Amino acid sequence: MPPDTMLIKKPLLTGVRTVALFEAAKGAVVLLAGLGLLALVHHDLQAMAESLVRHSHLNPGSHYPRIFIEAAAHTTDGRLRWLAAGAAAYALVRAIEAYGLWRERRWAEWFALVAGALYLPVEIYEIIHHATWLNAAVLVTNAAIVASMAYALRHAKEQERERRGAGD
Repeated sequence: MPPDTMLIKKPLLTGVRTVALFEAAKGAVVLLAGLGLLALVHHDLQAMAESLVRHSHLNPGSHYPRIFIEAAAHTTDGRLRWLAAGAAAYALVRAIEAYGLWRERRWAEWFALVAGALYLPVEIYEIIHHATWLNAAVLVTNAAIVASMAYALRHAKEQERERRGAGD
């Protein structure tokens, strides 16, 4: 079996590649959202927002639906394009990170560690002030990624031996 199609069974390699898949999935979701924003260019966003609020059986005059409708009313085609471009840039960064992690590049492991660690204080703040299952899941997932990258970087020599042994 060629080296690129071998199943790696080593825990260090599997952990790093799992994070790579997760980062690639995050980038793909944001890219799809950005493409969805582009599909809204030249459409009446306020009418769409009002229709969505009515379809959801929400009161258009209540606080959050009103904010949603007003935001849609003030969104321009240019702003949609900028948001879509930002989504594309984010997706590109995640794709590069995922590629680097999959190919076990040290720079990608450092990037994932630092990027994940930057969000931890915000996520801890959210748990303290607005504890929800979603916030807890995000915090636990991000902490696991940071811990996994720290472990991989700490055991870089062992990881290199595993990679050579796997035929990469």
